[in-house]
Amino acid sequence: MRSIKMLLGAILAMVGLAAIAQQVAPLGPPTPRTGNATGAVAPPPPAPAGLARLTAEDVNAWLDGMMPNALAANDMAGAVVVVVRDGQVLSQRGFGFADVARRTPVDPERTLFRPGSISKLFTWTAVMQQVEQGRLDLDADVNRYLDFEIPPRDGQPITLRNIMTHTAGFEEQIKTLIGYDRAVMPSTEEQLKRWIPQRVYAAGTTPAYSNYATALAGYIVQRVSHEPFDDYVERHIFAPLGMANSSFRQPLPARMQPMMSQGYRVGSGEPVPFEIVGPAPAGSLSSTGADMSRFMIAHLNNGAGLLRPETARMMQTTRGSYGIGPLARMLLGFYEANINGQHVISHGGDTGAFHSEFFLFTDSNVGLFVSFNSGGRGGAALPVRRAMFEQFADRYFPAPADTRRVPAATAAEHSRLMAGNWTGSRAPISTFLNITELLGQTEIGVGKDGELVLPFQLGSASPPRRWVEVEPFVWHDLNSHEVLAAQVENGVPVRFSINTVSPFMVWDREPWYRNSGLLMPLIFASLFILFLTAILWPVRWLVRRKFGATLPLERRDLLSYRLTRTFAWLILATLVAWMVVLSMLGELSRLNSGFDPILYFVQILTIVALFGGVGIFAWDLWLVWRGKRRWTAKVWSVALLFAALTMLWVGWAFHLVGIGANY
Repeated sequence: MRSIKMLLGAILAMVGLAAIAQQVAPLGPPTPRTGNATGAVAPPPPAPAGLARLTAEDVNAWLDGMMPNALAANDMAGAVVVVVRDGQVLSQRGFGFADVARRTPVDPERTLFRPGSISKLFTWTAVMQQVEQGRLDLDADVNRYLDFEIPPRDGQPITLRNIMTHTAGFEEQIKTLIGYDRAVMPSTEEQLKRWIPQRVYAAGTTPAYSNYATALAGYIVQRVSHEPFDDYVERHIFAPLGMANSSFRQPLPARMQPMMSQGYRVGSGEPVPFEIVGPAPAGSLSSTGADMSRFMIAHLNNGAGLLRPETARMMQTTRGSYGIGPLARMLLGFYEANINGQHVISHGGDTGAFHSEFFLFTDSNVGLFVSFNSGGRGGAALPVRRAMFEQFADRYFPAPADTRRVPAATAAEHSRLMAGNWTGSRAPISTFLNITELLGQTEIGVGKDGELVLPFQLGSASPPRRWVEVEPFVWHDLNSHEVLAAQVENGVPVRFSINTVSPFMVWDREPWYRNSGLLMPLIFASLFILFLTAILWPVRWLVRRKFGATLPLERRDLLSYRLTRTFAWLILATLVAWMVVLSMLGELSRLNSGFDPILYFVQILTIVALFGGVGIFAWDLWLVWRGKRRWTAKVWSVALLFAALTMLWVGWAFHLVGIGANY
């Protein structure tokens, strides 16, 4: 029994691999965390009365009260913060260390950070420059500009407008997303042509953030401008703005390499190497805080130096075709982050080591940029930077709280309708990584007072979520500015999102046959049956040997007995192999062609174990029920076939069954 408990404990630990669903998808705005994470943020000094107090002196005092404590409390090495207003830099500060071992302080003028997916804003700016010049049409089939074909879905192509609003419908691509060795990382062109992720949603219907699609846009700019993408950005974006210390190149030019901040998982840990981003236009930028201020000022000043005013305004105000109720939407490359009545456009970015956020308060001509060179304990960089934005908005652009409430009985009924298991739209769908959709489903529940209960939490040091319904199927969190809303069809919620990610990610209900609430108990029962079958085989052999007994089976019955036990072990070994594979995927740099032989081996093992197991267990059941066996043997033969069929279904439904090294 102790052994059985140990195995079940190990299997339960698989649920922890749900974190891979987040770890395998950096280079993008953050996916909300489930459960707890560290995220201490020092309370700011008393808030002033509004925009009139947004001065360099006040901002610096506020940052001095927040940032040093946030870095120390969350084991983060360093950060850069820039605030601009009315075309001028209001505050430009470095905190902590660019190199912990050498005690090198962060210098906002010279220290390079990796803003991750904020790089996309430069790619979108380049696209719009080409639109201005008549070389690109936002609503044309992108195949017009490519030398390979993006297959249609339901007869429909994708457009640059789809790409810029993250509604092209691509599933997530992970392989060679980030690595450390330039020699094994493909070029952007190779990355794009090696494998086209499956289009899992019809164009324009579902927000699903895509690094692949952004890299596709960068490649299109390269083709229509007849300039390598890195050269194009340097000549047409960096040079006009005087961004002399910025580059998309990997590795960096020799002049910039000494300026590059070290990146860390945690500040007390060892630095990680310079990260090579496979889909470079989606996330390879290196830049200083000072240079990022120039980019913010340009976009706040109607694209001055980059775009015509009407083009810049189109980028900043054209809402995507899809949205849920009052939630934020994608614009043309930017996404909404409106707060306290202010129109705010934004973008976030994460690599393995660097974590950044970019906000433009367009109504007030104010910009805020923050970048951390380490994720911090428990991934603290996400809650810290979110709290920083909200505190900045509350401090300088205060607004009264929303006091509306839906009647308690109605709110309780709506919470009940929301209950169940949901899966996010940004996901690997057609590959073996789809197993993370089983391990990481979002479960919505109902509290004792009829309130909505979700696992989304900014961090253990942040207040817990307290959702209140302010209008039908729209909830506010009383302890933050977060908003949740559902899309309702025929009185039933069918999709929902939360404001921080709604422009590029939504959650849909899982069908019953993929619902972890149903499948996980069946999986645990099946694993118990298989483990008991496997472990009792050698135990019974030892008992028979000790007492001189023989197994009362002959010929086919004896063969089926041995084969069923063999395949019970084989299925369990396959499960262990997948656990090892998934645990290896926590480090993105491993996901290149060198990993392919291991993956092929486990995929072949899976096919043999699952299909072979079903066949052997079905044959054994036929023999047992046809022969004169005890009732216990008959019941167990049914249990074994049930276990094998369950594992085969899970393998088939979540794409563990198949051969392929693209994902």
